[in-house]
Amino acid sequence: MNLNIVLFQPEIPQNTGNIARTCVLTNCKLHLIKPLGFSLDEKHLRRAGLDYWKYLDLSIYDSYEELREKYKDSDFYFSTTHGDNYYSDAKFKEGDFIVFGRESCGLPDDIKSSDLSKCIRVPMIKSSTRSLNLSNTVAVVAYEGLRQLGFPNMK
Repeated sequence: MNLNIVLFQPEIPQNTGNIARTCVLTNCKLHLIKPLGFSLDEKHLRRAGLDYWKYLDLSIYDSYEELREKYKDSDFYFSTTHGDNYYSDAKFKEGDFIVFGRESCGLPDDIKSSDLSKCIRVPMIKSSTRSLNLSNTVAVVAYEGLRQLGFPNMK
């Protein structure tokens, strides 16, 4: 496993399906925090992930606290439009966790404030829109982490 991708209460099945596919093809583990805004059996979720679901390393948690308790000695980064640091400033190492928030409202303040120095963002122009699509953001940040790791076991 290269990196851990965490989706906090994801709402859109197509995004989660696309992210699952990215995780399979980059050897990243996907962690989902409930409640989910969809069923994992939904047709759209499966279609977005195509036939990759059987290869996905997936864990599901009832709460964010459950995930943190299980991996209490691990480093966590928080992707947010309100971070002071660019994602490319992070110094990722194998096994790090990158936490992404809900499509509609991002990460809760209590999660982000747990370590403000680990809040990272993808730079964007100021506009009336909120942010990049979640699956695009995951891909951008994950590939930067993988670049820093030397694209392990990737062609």
